[in-house]
Amino acid sequence: MANQTNKTTSGTNASQVRQQNAQSAKGAAGQGQFGTEFGSETDVQQVKKQNQQAESRKSQNAGNFGQQ
Repeated sequence: MANQTNKTTSGTNASQVRQQNAQSAKGAAGQGQFGTEFGSETDVQQVKKQNQQAESRKSQNAGNFGQQ
């Protein structure tokens, strides 16, 4: 089988991969560590609320260690 232009021996289109990587890098700029994939799925206010509730429960249970 002849190797087609911009294709690896496994059939990966190198040009397409480079293009996708460039688009991904543009989308991830300014998004912190994870980029847009996770950013669009995360409700920041909900996470803050859950963190606050967890901290509240931790402080309530701090004096109850070992007691049942």
